[in-house]
Amino acid sequence: MNPQEQLEQRGKFRMTVFEEEFFQGKSCEFSFECQNILDRDFRKIRSIKVENGPWVGYEYPEFQGQQFILEKGDYPCYQAWSGNSSYRTEHMLSFKPIKCANHSDSKITLYECEEFMGRKFEMCEDYPSLQAMGWCSKEVPSIKVNSGAWVGYQFPGYRGYQYIFERDRRQGEYRCYNEFGTQAHTNQIQSMRRIQQ
Repeated sequence: MNPQEQLEQRGKFRMTVFEEEFFQGKSCEFSFECQNILDRDFRKIRSIKVENGPWVGYEYPEFQGQQFILEKGDYPCYQAWSGNSSYRTEHMLSFKPIKCANHSDSKITLYECEEFMGRKFEMCEDYPSLQAMGWCSKEVPSIKVNSGAWVGYQFPGYRGYQYIFERDRRQGEYRCYNEFGTQAHTNQIQSMRRIQQ
């Protein structure tokens, strides 16, 4: 990335992480991805302020483990970013910006079977319950992101494990559930929403 591109990205993405809850202790500002916060002499991340751009945080280094969507706002403690998840972790050791998020132009296609087979459904809006909108199953075996970025949740009402689906990652193609993320143990997705810029 040349210096001009770095300056442009710095304005689009900015996040400050803190070692202690409620924005206390050691802090560091980021405008680029961080593969391992431990390399910056942090023991952990306990609070976050997202000033610009959406980000995805990961439980472990190298973008591994549970994923957490981080949109503009304050996250004073780990419960704030794990949200309504039935799976809570105090760890967030790596993160990166989501560059393709475009709330006003997001489209995703859900498929009934792996490898983009079977019945399909195209979405352009947020759905707190996929079954209420007509999806017949609790499972989504494959997904194609046509544009933008989305977050899928294990349960209705935007609860449970979070899976980030980006057009810029994997060319937007998620052929089977284990491509959803390193923590994906099932293809159960029951609510989805567009990621805010």
